[in-house]
Parts: sequence; structure tokens; C-alpha cells
Amino acid sequence: MIIENAETAGTLLVAGKAQGEIVFCEEGLSFWGGVDPDTGVIIDTHHSNHGAALSGKIVLMPTSRGSCSGSGVLLQLARDGNAPAALVFCEEENILTLGAMIAGRLFDSPVLVMRLPKPVFEALSGANAAAIDGTELRFDDRSIRLKTNAADMLDLSKADRRMLDGGDGRATQIAMEILCLMAAAQNASGFVDVSRGHIDGCILAHDANLDFAEKMQKLGAKARIPTTINAISVDRENWLSQGLAPEFGNKASRLADAYVKMGCRPTFTCAPYLLDDAPAEGEDIGWSESNAVIYANSVLGARTAKHPDYLDLFIAMTGRAPKTGVYLAKNRLPECEIAVELPGSYDDALWPMLGWLAGTLSPNRIPVLIGLEMARPSEDDLKALCAAFGTTSAAPMLHVRGHTPEGHLAAVENAKRLDISPADLAQVWLSFNRAGEKVELVAIGSPHASLAECRNFADLLDGQNCDPHTDTIVTIGRNVLAEARSEGIIQRLENAGVQVFPDICWCSITEPLFPTKAKTLFTNSGKYSHYATGLTGRGVRFGSLSDCARVALSGNATKDLPDWLSEHV
Repeated sequence: MIIENAETAGTLLVAGKAQGEIVFCEEGLSFWGGVDPDTGVIIDTHHSNHGAALSGKIVLMPTSRGSCSGSGVLLQLARDGNAPAALVFCEEENILTLGAMIAGRLFDSPVLVMRLPKPVFEALSGANAAAIDGTELRFDDRSIRLKTNAADMLDLSKADRRMLDGGDGRATQIAMEILCLMAAAQNASGFVDVSRGHIDGCILAHDANLDFAEKMQKLGAKARIPTTINAISVDRENWLSQGLAPEFGNKASRLADAYVKMGCRPTFTCAPYLLDDAPAEGEDIGWSESNAVIYANSVLGARTAKHPDYLDLFIAMTGRAPKTGVYLAKNRLPECEIAVELPGSYDDALWPMLGWLAGTLSPNRIPVLIGLEMARPSEDDLKALCAAFGTTSAAPMLHVRGHTPEGHLAAVENAKRLDISPADLAQVWLSFNRAGEKVELVAIGSPHASLAECRNFADLLDGQNCDPHTDTIVTIGRNVLAEARSEGIIQRLENAGVQVFPDICWCSITEPLFPTKAKTLFTNSGKYSHYATGLTGRGVRFGSLSDCARVALSGNATKDLPDWLSEHV
């Protein structure tokens, strides 16, 4: 046995013992939408390890990516005995680490998590099995020493110490304890005050979210800063008349109500940046929900880490977040440049494909997109760009030269330079359009549709009737619903045969609201194009908002690339 020196030591982020076969993921994985919460099997059809079983295995990946809800999926797996035996990273990772902390601290179902230096990580990735016992990792003929992070070295304010000592109640004490553990894991020296929060873990994707929320509510948890709530799993006011199973509807309602009782606003939207009081440039906030975080950082110029589910509540309860990551100006600099060659013409489908590609090229680093200075993206275009970027990248933001508040920032020294060509965009279009031409569902609103998007879609339908064999559904936030209704847009959409659902979004919609007959769906969302097959088992087609209207009216998608891409295949 070769005993390694101190320089090769790894760090235990969540302690424990584990042994098992190794599953190596060369690219990061979003557990939400990428791993079945009931079985632990990878369901992300775009991932190179699609179909692999993770339960009981030692799972290696550079870091996680995608949705903040991955922490909840891991908690569900841990509670049911289906979690990996251990998670091993070589870069900073927060989402799954937090889920593992919650599993051990509140549900007595720990999952070991550690971070290794890259050379050791790479060596471990080639092994067949490994064992972790206390402070030692063993594989092949090697023994690696493991250390732990010291949360007691944090610089805490008097208020922090009062919360940590239980002066503000047991619920707040738990929140501060886990915040300290996360801050230590992120190598933060202390905390930053945040002005507002956004809760993501309110979707009933599994019972773990409900158990956590009700446990914290019973312990007396209360938000102390203004806090909004993400989209939920039901149309809160109308689900009883929509045919949902009462058991599911009641649980989903209880989950939403638990957060409202803890003092959060019942906004029920995954696009909180569309609310009237959007964060200001430079404002420190504590948001979860990947698309919202990326939009807030990138487009609004606010500052928030991509906080995992459950940590968002702890931040709302304390008004404090670990002072690290993109809360610090030095960590907001572009770490790579992506030069975009635009086609001679294009439509709004460009932006989600561009975001998806940018995330693929920069899976763990903040990029700046250059070459778009003469383009004129709308707010909806930037929304689509950010949402799709979040499906393939773990980074909490991106810059667009000439269009985002910090897009002028120079890249760090020795930043990589990468390229996106029209031919690359054409390949993304093809990968998003693998299903057949017959479409039974048009899905708009991932993230929630804006007022402009609803207005434009009504204009594109132009008073015509949607195909009776193709359901057309728009998901929307309550605030946009009220504005669209007062403007007469909702009436126009409903007259055309469009269904408009508030509160819920495509990431959480279930049958029968999701039409049971639908075999193929059509969407203008890069985010939903990425996740939909894994979440629903349906085929996916993708295109612009204009394409959505055309398919809604005809029930058929074209097999051909759009004209602006056809010459680049």
C-alpha cells in the first residue's frame, strides 16, 4: 500500500464510511431531470452515462450542473436507500453536497461527499472500486489521507453567533449550523447580508421536499427577508377541477402552504425577475432556481450564488449567505471567451440553442460571448439564453459583450478561446428535433412565459383556432397572468384553444394536466428540450415561437431545418 503525502490529501465535505464500485462521469450531471429519484438511474438522454445505475456506487464527476433541485433528488434517494454510497468531485460543488448534509443531519441517511485534487481524482476514475473509512481513501494500491473543513474558523458576527447558539430558536440554529458547514466547504471566510430570497424546493417532485418543508415549519422556521416562491406542482386554485389525483394535489398544496406559513410570498413563479420589484444591479440576493440565478447575475447584474434547494430556506431564515463565489467581484470575471459567428439571418430559436452550446463549451466556468454586439436580443431572448445555459453548465452566470451589465469585463489571463459556428447551431437543432413530425402538444413557458411572449404568441395565432388534436399549453406566473388578463391577451389565447396554467411550470407538470395522449411535444425552450424526454418519456421537437404557433395550428412539425440554418449542415 502506497501512503500518499499531504499534498495529495482530499477533503471530506460530508463524513462517513463507504465502499463500492466506481461510476465515472466525465461530464457533470444534474440530478434533477437527470437522475430518477426513485431508482437512482441516469435518465438524462443527452448525458454520456445515460442508463447507468448510481445507487450504492462511488460516483465521480468534476462537479454537478443544472438545476438547484438536485439536492432534493439526492435527499429522496438517501431516504429510500437508493443514493450513491459516495460522491466524489475535483471542483467546487454545492448542490449535491447540501443534499447530503440535509440527508444526514435531518433524516439520519448520510451520503459521503469528498473533493479530491485533480491528479488523485483522475487516478481514482480509472479504478474499479474504492473504500473510504474515516479519514482514508483506498483504491488499487494507494491510500489517500482525507481532511475535514473547519467551520469554527469562520468570521461570524454577533447575530450569527446568536443564531448558531440557538438564541433565535432551534429552526434558525439548524439553518445557521448548515450554513456554516456549507461556508466552510466553499472556503468562505464568513457571510454576506442578502436583501431577498427565492425558494426553489417547493415542487413535489418527491416526498422529500414535503418532509423537509413541514419539518422546518413545525420547528418554527420563519423567513426574515422578503422571499418569493418558485413554481409549484399544481395550479393552486384550480387543481381540484383539473382531474389531478387528490393525494398528489393535497401533498403539493401542503408543500406550497408550508412555505407560505413560513412567511414566503405565494408568487409561484420560476421567473421571479419578471416581478415588478426585480433585483437591482449590484444587489446581494439569496436565490435558488438555476435559470433565475443565471438571469439575475447575468442580465440584471445582481449577485447570488446558485444556491441549492433547502439552503435557500436557510438563507431566507437568516438573511445570510456564504461570502464566496460570484458575491465577490473577482469571481465574476469571464474565464473563457466564446466567439459566436452569427448566420446571415436567424429567429428567436437562436438564443436557447446558443445558451445550450455555450454551457456545453464552458461546463464549469463563466464565459463571455463575443460577436453578438450588433445583435438585438430581447429580454425574452436573454431569458431563453440563460435558461438553456443552466442545463449544460454549472456556472452561475455568463456575459454577453454589448448586452449585459458586466459584458465589458476582460477575461482572466490565459482564458480559453472557443468558437460557435452556424454549423454548430445546426447540429444542436438536429439533436433537439429527433422525434417525428406529428405533434400532440405545444409547450410554452419554461421558464414561465413573459407578458411579451404571451402577447406575441396571441398575435402569431391571429385569431385562428388551434388544431383540435394538438393541445397547446402556456405556463405562466400569477403576476403575468393578471397583466395578460387585463390586456385581453388571455381571452385571445383561450378563444384560439390555448390553455393557460398559472403556478405550475413544465418542470413540474404531471398527467392529466400534461396530456396523456401526447407522444411528441413541441417547445421553444432549450431548457425543456434538454429535460423533457427524461422527465416525461415523450419525444421532443424544438423551434421558434413562430414555429410553435404554426405547429399549434397544424399539428405538424417540419422535418427540415429552418431556412437560416439549412445551408450550414
